[in-house]
Amino acid sequence: MSKHETHSAIEAVFRLEQARLIAGLTRIVRDVGMAEELAQDALIVALRHWPENGLPRSPGAWLMQTAKRRAIDYFRRNKMAARKLDELGHDLREEESTAPDLDTPLDDDVGDDLLKLIFTSCHPVISPESRVALTLRLLGGLTTDEIARAFLAPEPTIAQRIVRAKRSLAEAGLPFEVPRAGERAGRLGSVLEVLYLIFNEGYSATAGDDWTRPALCDEAMRLGRILAGLTPDEPEVHGLVALMEIQASRLRARNGPKGEPILLLDQNRALWDQLMIRRGLTALERAEALGGTGPYVLQAAIAACHARARRADETDWKRIAALYDRLAVAAPNPVVELNRAVAHSMAFGPADGLVILALIADAPALKGYHLLPSVRGDFLFRLGRLAEAREEFERAAGMTRNEKERALLLERAAACDPAA
Repeated sequence: MSKHETHSAIEAVFRLEQARLIAGLTRIVRDVGMAEELAQDALIVALRHWPENGLPRSPGAWLMQTAKRRAIDYFRRNKMAARKLDELGHDLREEESTAPDLDTPLDDDVGDDLLKLIFTSCHPVISPESRVALTLRLLGGLTTDEIARAFLAPEPTIAQRIVRAKRSLAEAGLPFEVPRAGERAGRLGSVLEVLYLIFNEGYSATAGDDWTRPALCDEAMRLGRILAGLTPDEPEVHGLVALMEIQASRLRARNGPKGEPILLLDQNRALWDQLMIRRGLTALERAEALGGTGPYVLQAAIAACHARARRADETDWKRIAALYDRLAVAAPNPVVELNRAVAHSMAFGPADGLVILALIADAPALKGYHLLPSVRGDFLFRLGRLAEAREEFERAAGMTRNEKERALLLERAAACDPAA
């Protein structure tokens, strides 16, 4: 194996082990930022030693042992060494006198550590955008540059978000733990929101030249599956996993040959990934068996209605409209109402959809949101009010920051010409 191939293999191993490594180190040093630095130090040592000596049988355990030794060295050099070493406990102080067992996997409680890291990186003390960046960095293993490219943000901006997030966690002095039962529901909501934001950005990119970014969907689903394994009795976790799996099953059908968007009703359903649909429906069944009736379970049930329809004209729009009515009660917000308007327009006609849109036309949350005029334009087009529809599509095209979506909206505007 060449040196380049060895380095590539090491980086691949590190990406797989990084989240568990940082989680285990955070439990020891009680500082997410320091844990990440120690993990990076261990990678540097691996890049120096493994090309000469070969990859160890348990790379994760080797990296953890190396990072622990770095922690000992750091605190011994630091003025607060004695006090901190006492805090770290007996296992670190005896590290040098104990022969490391590099053939065993990481600590047995790594699952618990991962759960703690998920709750820590998604803590409400951090702003939502910083939670997303920190989660992708610590748990997704993405570099700052990769996160910046995924969200079309300058790399320094993403770097600052990550730095601020780590600083906020350190200054808050938060314990590295899974919240107690009374607090867990609220904190779990923050975790699910982060995964949902990551997935949605991959499913419908807010800006740039690409309509979708499947890699972000993959990261969100991977983290969601981990969370579901760690919290098997939480229906909303299974609901979100179900929603992501079913939605992601359509990714291949959402783009045309030139990357142009293809809307749901126009998609070739033969391209939908049936394995992902089955996984999603299984997760939904689990969520419903646990008594789940929350927003993610309801959204997954809506997605399941589409997944079960072999053709667009077989879609049970009345059931979808009823589910959106329930979702509007469970999670009232203007975006849900916008989607509810679409469902009602399909179930009962576009005039019904316009009635719902009129109720949210002045909602501050939808100011500047291009999908509001886009949806209104669709309703007007179906009613034969072509001049009004064209105006709405053109307005929506001027508001979106996604180039592929802008082109689609301008095409729809052009289609409103009676000659067309």
